[in-house]
Amino acid sequence: MSDRQTRTFEDLIAEGASVPTEGWDFSWFEGRATEARPSWGYATAAARRLGEARAALDLQTGGGEVLHFALGRAPRRPPLLAATEGWPPNVRKATELLRPHGVAVVATPEDAPLPFADGAFDLVVSRHPVRPHWTEIARVLEDGGTYFAQHVGPQSAYELVEYFLGPRPDAQRTARHPDRERRAAEAAGLEIIDLRAERLRMEFHDIAAVVHFLRKVIWMVPGFTVEAHLPRLRALHERIEREGAFVAHSTRHLFHARKATAAGTARP
Repeated sequence: MSDRQTRTFEDLIAEGASVPTEGWDFSWFEGRATEARPSWGYATAAARRLGEARAALDLQTGGGEVLHFALGRAPRRPPLLAATEGWPPNVRKATELLRPHGVAVVATPEDAPLPFADGAFDLVVSRHPVRPHWTEIARVLEDGGTYFAQHVGPQSAYELVEYFLGPRPDAQRTARHPDRERRAAEAAGLEIIDLRAERLRMEFHDIAAVVHFLRKVIWMVPGFTVEAHLPRLRALHERIEREGAFVAHSTRHLFHARKATAAGTARP
């Protein structure tokens, strides 16, 4: 029997509530929760594109972990490289991690206009943007420039979300749908080169992992606190001990788009 299995509900809740949530390093979950990865390997694919770029922007970089990984595998670094982030603890973490790579980390709210000139970048990348602002992405891309990103899809981890919140309205269940995002991107002047979607298995092996996940990915159960959800947490803890891991499914889609040139056709 593992140490985790012998610990009390109160011990696990306290642990999940105390783990720092800054950045997008998910190594704490090792052995406690798993999530299958998309087949396309976003970070490795982004590394190849970064190696070919002249000026690149990473939107909503979090703690900079994914960009750090990609730059470590890129054949070369773009001469100009910037990243944006809106949450102050992540801004500090990303700055410390990315400064050695020559990345300028710019603190800017997620819903604000991007603080860059028109056509400033030939590549914009992003992993799990909260909401892509297509007109701003298109504006800062040069003609023929590329947007390459992995997005969170519709109803991601909804087994967990609806366990705490109940059935969600149809408008929320269809938000982030790749077809809807395709239409918005095209309306902003982007041509879709590739768009793929996958549904991936998630497993939570103890209640501490559930608590930490909901504290870290704050849009899943907005305003989540242990105190407000204590009865449901206890019931889920008992279910996990009785039945095994709580299973949910994440959804992801890969976006590869290109801004049309002034002549109206995409650059090769």
